[in-house]
Order: sequence, then structure tokens, then C-alpha cells
Amino acid sequence: MPIQLAAGLAIGLGAIGPGIAIGLLASGAMGAIGRNPEAEPLVRTNMILSIVFAEAIAIYALVVALLILFIK
Repeated sequence: MPIQLAAGLAIGLGAIGPGIAIGLLASGAMGAIGRNPEAEPLVRTNMILSIVFAEAIAIYALVVALLILFIK
């Protein structure tokens, strides 16, 4: 039981940060595009790249949770 709790906390807490970061990123990008529509391709490219890096943190948390579950 404690192992499952640890794995759940690892993925749960590890997904909060990237979720907040992606929301803030998208909000800032949409504001930038609204202020300067000509810069949309550059803003979109940078936004997608930043989202990928933020999402990698959640994937690391998933790997840690799986390691906690399956390596005893």
C-alpha cells in the first residue's frame, strides 16, 4: 500500500508543475499573438518547443512512479 501511495504522489505532484507551466505558456503566447499577429509563426514555434520541454518533466515523473512501483 505505501508503495502505491508513493507512486501516486510522484506522478500527481510531478504533473502539477508542467500543467501550470503549459497554461501560463499558452496564455502568454495568445496574448503576444493578439498584440502582434505578424509574429505568430515565431511565437507558435517557441510555444510548442517550450511545451515539449515542460511536458518532459511530467514524463520523468511518470518514469519515477513506474520505477517506484516495479523496482522493490
